[in-house]
Amino acid sequence: MSSAEEQVLSGLTAQEQAEIDAWLKRFPDDPAGRQSAVIPALHIVQHNSGGWLPRERMDAVADYLDMAPARVYEVATFYGMFDVKPVGRHKVNICTNISCMLRGADEIVEHVEKRLGISLGDTTADGRITLKREEECLAACTGAPMMLVDEAFYTNLTPEKIDRILDDLE
Repeated sequence: MSSAEEQVLSGLTAQEQAEIDAWLKRFPDDPAGRQSAVIPALHIVQHNSGGWLPRERMDAVADYLDMAPARVYEVATFYGMFDVKPVGRHKVNICTNISCMLRGADEIVEHVEKRLGISLGDTTADGRITLKREEECLAACTGAPMMLVDEAFYTNLTPEKIDRILDDLE
């Protein structure tokens, strides 16, 4: 493993530090202000860590923001947008909140689980897709039922539409 790869696994790269610093400029220059940058910092690190947050990388964020590691873990485990274990190349989030539920989200979840051969929270054996645990709301109620695949919204889902979307994932 090269030293650059080691730094990505255990610390923050210079690019990550620069991105976090850009966020830090938006907040007061005090401990509370530095802590306000934890969510964008975790997004940056997760994006550069294969889509999840290894503990060592969360520790690096805590060190950089001068926070207790436990505070960073609390944020990372509270928000569904963060993953603290390895995930597939693609993340599929199906909304099951009230609007989507009333328009068939339960059937959509059942279809996707059957199609992929996994349950919510699992990853396909080939590491291609992680079916995220239910989301509270993905904010596309007028297009219910809907899902988020990586960063793309898909609305007005049907089993046929879902099959096309999943087939197009590499």
